[in-house]
Amino acid sequence: MDLSNQREQYSKEILRKVTLDENPFEQFAHWFETARNSEIPEPNAFSLATASANAAPSVRTVLLKYFDESGFVFFTNYQSHKALDIDENPQVAMCFPWIALERQIIIRGSAAKIPVATSLKYFLSRPRNSQLGAWVSDQSQIISSRKILEMKLHEIKKRFADRDITLPPTWGGYRIKPSAFEFWQGGADRLHDRFLYTQREEGSNTWSIERLSP
Repeated sequence: MDLSNQREQYSKEILRKVTLDENPFEQFAHWFETARNSEIPEPNAFSLATASANAAPSVRTVLLKYFDESGFVFFTNYQSHKALDIDENPQVAMCFPWIALERQIIIRGSAAKIPVATSLKYFLSRPRNSQLGAWVSDQSQIISSRKILEMKLHEIKKRFADRDITLPPTWGGYRIKPSAFEFWQGGADRLHDRFLYTQREEGSNTWSIERLSP
């Protein structure tokens, strides 16, 4: 299939350094609120890129559940492919592809597990069926059929039939602590606006902002 003639002309917005917040977390919050108000499906969905100890890359879509200046939090099975990668190599990248707004945000940083108490608080806020699902799935493991999942779900429902569902020992959250942000706004004739925030010093709350060539 030849897609060479499939293209869009980006013209919704322009992005200038003077309009950016000095704090990338505040700039992210502003763009995120715009995405949410634009009724984009799953505005908190982002691509999470990881790499193993031998630099084999992997990427998948996950859901952001919380963010503040301490980082960006998502939840998963601690035995999943992504979790095993993070155990070996905590350096990750995130991409929020808000194509309808002709925008994307790329964040680089390091991921680490959050405290069990924090994972439990979120787990208890989930719908009961989602809690059950966390017990059922040995995420990323090979299975022979869907029937296995259905049988395990039946067993788990019986196990917790008359009581609250506890936090699975292999399930919890990660917090990604950013070291760089890139805000990308599509521009006419492929002259996109790109601005890179980098920490002036590791662990500092001050950031430099530089324009990147498209």
